[in-house]
Amino acid sequence: MSLQAATPQLILASQSALRKSLLTHAGLSFETLAPRIDEDAIKHGVRAASGQPEEAALLLAELKAGRISECYPDAVVIGADQVLVCEGDWFDKPEDLTAARDHLRRLRGRHHTLVTAVLCARNGAVLWHHLERPSLVMRPFSDAALEAYLSAEAEYVIQSVGCCRIEGPGLQLFEAIDGNYFSILGLPLLPLLGFLRQHGVLVA
Repeated sequence: MSLQAATPQLILASQSALRKSLLTHAGLSFETLAPRIDEDAIKHGVRAASGQPEEAALLLAELKAGRISECYPDAVVIGADQVLVCEGDWFDKPEDLTAARDHLRRLRGRHHTLVTAVLCARNGAVLWHHLERPSLVMRPFSDAALEAYLSAEAEYVIQSVGCCRIEGPGLQLFEAIDGNYFSILGLPLLPLLGFLRQHGVLVA
């Protein structure tokens, strides 16, 4: 007997390999489709209009899920996004190692928040959404530790807005973490699973 119903179809509207891995390890069967949206332009627009990172994270998640949901109206589509905020500054994914080095220098010894949104859409309409705000503090690591980290994690640092894999060596850069582990990774998994059970996608 499967823990997941045969219908509706489940789709993850994301290019994130980590989000895909989290759902796979949770035992879900789903397709992955990447919506085409200009994330940077949307974030800059929200920042200029309201300055609320929560609004930006939710809007990006909604646009991702909504775009796919319009093409697959019978499916339940998962959208998610994350905005890193440090003392009022918003951070985007670094374009290269040089940018990642600059990000980590700015974040070290400081507190930052990962505003993390997830929602589900069907037939173009939002069915449910959830928002969490994990809080993290990077330790005041040395330049030597920074360069060693960048060398060890060069393949991964540009894949994350925080330039860190807390599920890997990036954990060594932190002195305090307060928040749900899955939300820090970019997908509030337990609330999402709870909604999917309530909606009949998963067996309750």
